Amino acid sequence: MTEVPLQTAPSFLLSIDEATRALADPSEIMQVTAALLVRHLGVNRCAYAEVEGELDAFEVTADYCEGVPSVVGRYYFSDLSAECLRSMQAGEPYVVEDSATDQRTAGMQAIYRQLQVRAVICMPLLKAGRLVAALMLQSNRPRRWQREEIDLVRLVASRCWESIERARIERRLKQVINEKHDRVGQAHSAELTAPDRQFAQLVAGVADCAIYMLDLDGRVASWNVGAERIKGYEADEIIGRHFSQFYSIEDRAAGLPERSLSLVATQGKFESEGWRVRKDGSRFWANVLIDPIYDTDRRLVGYAKITRDMTERRLMQEQLNQAQKMEAVGQLTGGVAHDFNNLLTVILGNLDTVQRRAPADDMRSQRALEHAMRGAQRAAALTHQLLAFARRQSLNPKPTSVNQLVTALLELIRRTLPEGIAVQSRISGVVGHVSVDANQMESALLNLVLNARDAMHAGGTLTIETEMVELGAEETWHLGDLQPGPHAIISVSDTGVGMSSEVMTRAFDPFFTTKPLGQGTGLGLSQVFGFVKQSGGTVKLQSEVGKGTTVKVYLPRVSAASAARSDGRDKDVPRARGSETILVVEDEEDVRSYSVECLQELGFSVLQACDASSALRLIPAHPEIRLLFTDVGLPRMNGRELAEEARRMRPELPVLFTTGYAQDAMFQQGKLDPNAELLTKPFNRAQLAERVRYLLDA
Repeated sequence: MTEVPLQTAPSFLLSIDEATRALADPSEIMQVTAALLVRHLGVNRCAYAEVEGELDAFEVTADYCEGVPSVVGRYYFSDLSAECLRSMQAGEPYVVEDSATDQRTAGMQAIYRQLQVRAVICMPLLKAGRLVAALMLQSNRPRRWQREEIDLVRLVASRCWESIERARIERRLKQVINEKHDRVGQAHSAELTAPDRQFAQLVAGVADCAIYMLDLDGRVASWNVGAERIKGYEADEIIGRHFSQFYSIEDRAAGLPERSLSLVATQGKFESEGWRVRKDGSRFWANVLIDPIYDTDRRLVGYAKITRDMTERRLMQEQLNQAQKMEAVGQLTGGVAHDFNNLLTVILGNLDTVQRRAPADDMRSQRALEHAMRGAQRAAALTHQLLAFARRQSLNPKPTSVNQLVTALLELIRRTLPEGIAVQSRISGVVGHVSVDANQMESALLNLVLNARDAMHAGGTLTIETEMVELGAEETWHLGDLQPGPHAIISVSDTGVGMSSEVMTRAFDPFFTTKPLGQGTGLGLSQVFGFVKQSGGTVKLQSEVGKGTTVKVYLPRVSAASAARSDGRDKDVPRARGSETILVVEDEEDVRSYSVECLQELGFSVLQACDASSALRLIPAHPEIRLLFTDVGLPRMNGRELAEEARRMRPELPVLFTTGYAQDAMFQQGKLDPNAELLTKPFNRAQLAERVRYLLDA
C-alpha cells in the first residue's frame, strides 16, 4: 500500500492547481484531478458523481481507472447502504477498508463485486448543507486507509468542486457575454429571459469568486456575495465607485488599473496575478480575469471581472519553496557530515590504538594524544549536530526510562526559556520505560517546549508531567492506532494564548503555522506527530483560547526486564569466544582496514568485502560466518538490501549496520529489524566490540 507522506501533500495540491488552472471544461478538470489522485495514492479508480433531485439518484460524470472498468453512469442511492447516505449527508466521509468483511456492506456484495471494489473512500461535497456531489476513491484490494490519505482526499474534493463550479460559471458568463451582452449588465431588468435571470441568480450566489461588472470608465456596476466576502464591501458601498481602489497604492501610481482595461480592449482579455487590497486595508493575492462586454453592434459597453483569492495557494508555494531550500541545505550538510564521519572513524580509531600502545610513563605523548582525541571528539559532536539539522539519522529505538529522559531535559529547558516563564514538573514514579530513540524523543519534546514558549509572549508557566495509564479497548479506539495496555504519557502544558477549534483541527497539518511569514515552517508539530506515530504512540491536543494548550504524547510502555537486558552490557571491552567469524563489508578502504584490525585484535576471525556483490559470494561459501557487519551507504546495493539478501540465505544471521548517516527510508518505518543493531560513525574499538558481542550473545 502506498502511504501519503505528510510532506508531499502541499506539493501534490499545488500540482493539481497547476494542472487544472488553464482548463475551462468541468469534465476535463475532473478527469485530470482523478488521474493525478489515482497515481498519487496507488488506487484503481477515482470517480466524481453529482447528486440528482431529492437524493434519489446520482450520476458518475467522470472517472479515471487503472485495471478496472469505468463506472460512468446513473446509480440509485437505494443500491447503497443507509449508513453511507447518512454519513455523506452529515458531511462525513464513508470509508470501507474491506467490503468482503465489513458488516455495513454485507447486503451489497454483488454490486461491489460487479464494480471490482474492495476498499473505498466516499468524500461528500455539501453546498448550503445539502449533498450535491461526491468524490470516490476505490481499490480492488483491501486497504487500510491512513488518516493523512483521507484528509488529502477531503482537500482535493473541496478544491475540485470549487474548480468545477468556477469553470461552469466562467463558461456561462462568457456565453452570455458573447450572445447577449446588452442584457448581462442589467441583471435587474425584467426584459431578461428566464435563463438569463437564472444565471444572474447563480452569479449572485457564488461565494468563492468575486464576479462583477464594470462600466466603460471602470466603475463597479454589479456585485455578488463572493465579491463581498473576498473584498469586504457590501454592494451599496461599492457600486458606482472606481475599481482602482482594489489596487495597492504602488500599482495605482504605476497606472496598472487603466492599463489592464486598455489591454482588454485591444487584446480581448486580461489575466494576471497580484496583490489587491480589501476594505479593511489588508492585502490578498488575487488571480484576475477581465473580459470585454459588447452590445449587439459589437461596441464595447463594459467589462466582466472575475477575481479569486489565491493567498493560501501563494503561501503554500512559498512555504514549500522554503522547505525545499532547507532540504537542499540539509542534503549538502548531511553529505559533508557523512564523509567527515568516515574520516573521523579512521582518525579517532587510530588515535585510540596509539593511545593504548603508547608508554604510560611518556607524559608528553599521552598529553598530545589526549588533546588530539578531544579535538576529534569535538569534531564528531559537530557532525552529529549537522546530521540532526539535516534530519538524516535513522531511528534506533531502545527501552528508555521516561522519567530519566524528562529529568535530564529539564535543566536544559530551564536554561533555554526566558526568565518570565516558570518551569514546573510533575513526575510520576510508576511510568517505567518506553521504546523510543532517545535523541529524537528529546528533540520532539524540545520542539513542544519551544512552541509553548512562543505562545507565552508575556511570560507564564510551562509544566511537564509524566504519568502511566492503563488504556482499554474503547479508549484506544477513541485515541486511534494504539493497542490496549499500559501507556506512558508525557504532557507539555503552557498558559499561553491557546488555540481556536479551527486552528486545533489543522495543528498537525504540514506547513500550517500561525506565525508570521518567515518565522516558522509549519513543520514542527507534524514532525513530532510523525515521530511519535513511528514509535507506536499518538499525540493529542487540548487547548482553549486565552487559557493555554496541553500536548499529550502517548507511548506504549515496555517491561523493565527488556530495558535491563538492553542496558546490561559489559563495561569491559568484550572479546571473541572461541572461533567466531565476522564478515566486514565497507567501501571506504581506510574504515574497512581499521574495522578489520580492531576485530582481529579482539580475537575474531574476519572476512572482508568492499561491496555487496562480493559479500554475497562469501556468505554461502563460508558457513562459519556468525555476524554481518556492513556499512549502510554501499555503492549499487545498499547495506539494508545486502542484509535482506543475506538473510534469505541465512535467516538467523545477526546484522550490525554502521553509517555516517542513514536515510529513514532505508529502514522500515525508520526502525531496525529484529536481531540487528546500528553503530553510528565515528566509532572506537570498545563501541564496536560491545555491539558485536551483544548481537552474538542475543
